[in-house]
Amino acid sequence: MKELSGNLSGLASSQIKKIQKLYDNKISSEFLISQPVLERLVALSHEIRRQIGLLVNREGRIENVMIGDAHQIMIPETPDYKATPGRLKGLRCVHTHLDDSPLTRDDLTDLALLRLDMIASVTVRQDGRPGFIYTATIKSDPSSQPPYEIFPPITQANLDMDCKNYIYTLEAGITKTGSLYEARADQEKAILVSVSSQKKDYAQAALNELYELAVSNDIFVIDTILQQKSKPDPKFLMGKGKLSDVSILAMQKSATMIVFDQELTPAQIRSITDYIDLKVIDRTQLILDIFSQRAKSREGKLQVELAQMKYLLPRLATKNTAMSRLTGGIGGRGPGETKLEINRRRARESIEKMTKDLKLVQKHREQQRAKRNRMGLPVFSIVGYTNAGKSTLLNSLTQSEIYTKDQLFATLDPSSRKLRFPQEIEAIITDTVGFIRDLPKELVVAFRATLEELESADVLVHVIDISNPACMEQIESVEKILGQLHLEDIPIIPVLNKMDLLDHETVDIMSKKLGGIPVCAKDRKTLNPLFDKMAEYAVLKLRGAEEPDENLEYE
Repeated sequence: MKELSGNLSGLASSQIKKIQKLYDNKISSEFLISQPVLERLVALSHEIRRQIGLLVNREGRIENVMIGDAHQIMIPETPDYKATPGRLKGLRCVHTHLDDSPLTRDDLTDLALLRLDMIASVTVRQDGRPGFIYTATIKSDPSSQPPYEIFPPITQANLDMDCKNYIYTLEAGITKTGSLYEARADQEKAILVSVSSQKKDYAQAALNELYELAVSNDIFVIDTILQQKSKPDPKFLMGKGKLSDVSILAMQKSATMIVFDQELTPAQIRSITDYIDLKVIDRTQLILDIFSQRAKSREGKLQVELAQMKYLLPRLATKNTAMSRLTGGIGGRGPGETKLEINRRRARESIEKMTKDLKLVQKHREQQRAKRNRMGLPVFSIVGYTNAGKSTLLNSLTQSEIYTKDQLFATLDPSSRKLRFPQEIEAIITDTVGFIRDLPKELVVAFRATLEELESADVLVHVIDISNPACMEQIESVEKILGQLHLEDIPIIPVLNKMDLLDHETVDIMSKKLGGIPVCAKDRKTLNPLFDKMAEYAVLKLRGAEEPDENLEYE
C-alpha cells in the first residue's frame, strides 16, 4: 500500500487505514472523479476535520493521497511526473474544502507553479455530503489575463467532463502557442526576470544587459519580466504569487529555463526549483557559463573552472533536483553533471588543487613581467567594460588579428603585442578580460593572476563605448573594479570609442565631460590623437631605460 503524505499527527490508525484505501480506486479517464470516490473522500474529510486531496493521473490512477489541516493542503513532490516545456504535469488535484469556499489563491498558485492538468476543490456540507465542485485550468493563450480559467461550479451529477480529451486539447493549444517562438531544437528558450529595488531606468538597463548576456550565450529570449520590489522575498526573491505567473508564462511559451538578474542564494534556488520544473540560474551562473565557453587557453579554462567550483560549493547542500538544473549551466555545459556527485570534501580538494595550479601560472606571469621590466619598455594595458571595443582597438593599433565580435565577453584570454611609434620607440600593449557591472566575486578571485597584469602597466587605456546610453554607469563599474585592484594611482587615458555612431556635437560634449580622446577603433585614421598621447607617455618612460631584449617572446 502506498504511503500517505502530509499531516497524519493525531489521526487514529483506523482512520489512516480508511484513507489509505483510497489508493485502491481507479477513476474513469472521462470523469474528473468518480462519484463513489468523491463521496468517500468527502466523508473522510468531514470525519477528521481536515482537507484531503488526491493526485490523479490521466489514466485515472490515484498517485498520491494527501492530508492537510482545516485550511490548506500541501502537494508533495512528484518526481515521476515532470512538466516539460510547453506541457502540463499529467496530474490533476482534487481536494476538499471544509466550508463552502471556492478555489483559493493558494489553489490557483499551486495550479500554476506545479503546472497541474487541473485543480478542483470540493466543498464539504455540514451533513458530510459533497457540495459544489470548483475547477480551474491554465489557459493556452499567454496574453490572456488572468492566465487561468475558473469554471462555473458543478455538482456530483456533472462529473463526466470528458476530462482526458479536454486536457489533451488544452495541452495541444499550449504546445502550438509555444511553437511560435522559433528557436533551434538545441537552443535554450528563456524568460529573463529581474526583481529590483532600484529606479526603473537603472533596473531596465540592468535587464537589458542580462538580455545581451543571454544572447551572447546563444539563448533564445522569449520574454523579460521586471518587478520593482522594495524588499526581495527571502524565499522566492519575487514572491510566490508572482512566481506562479512566471511559471504559467514559461509553460505557455514553452520556455526551458528562467534566468534571474539577481544572484540567488542556495536557499532561494532550492525553494524556486521545488515549485518549477525548469532550469533556474542566475546572472552569476550565466556569466560563468559564458566564460567556460570562451576561455581557450589552459590558464583561462583553469581560472573559469575554479570560479565555477567556488560558486557551486555552498550550493552542493541543495537537493539534487535543484542542482541538476543549476550545475549543468546552459544546455548542460559548465562543470558538468558529474559535479553533482562529489561531496563537499572532494569539492574543496578540487579547489585546493586548482588554486595551487593557478599559483604556478601566477609565478610564470611574474617572471614574464620581470623580463618586461628589465627591458624598460613602457606597458599600456587596455581596460574597459565588456564589448566596449578593447580587442578592436588593439588590432587597429598593432595591425593584429585578435578575434573580435559584437557580443559580451567575446574574448577572455589576455593578449600582448608590440607597439612601435613613429619616433622608433617601442612599447608593449596588453588586452585583458572585459569588466561588467557586479563582476562575480568568484571570477575576480579566479582571474586575479590575469588581472595582476594591470599592476605592471605604466598607463591604463580605458576604452569607453560612448554610444551606449549606460556608458556613465559602465565607467563607474570599471572604476570600482580598478579601485578593488588598488590601481587608482596608475595614469589613465580615457578613449571614447564608437564616435561614428554619434553626431559631432554629442561627441564634443562627451569629450569635454570625460576629458577623453574620441576614436572609432575600427578606423585607424581616427587613432592619431590617441597614438600621439601614448607616445608622450612612452617617451617619459624610456628616459634612461635599458636596451630591449630581442629574445623576449610575446603572447
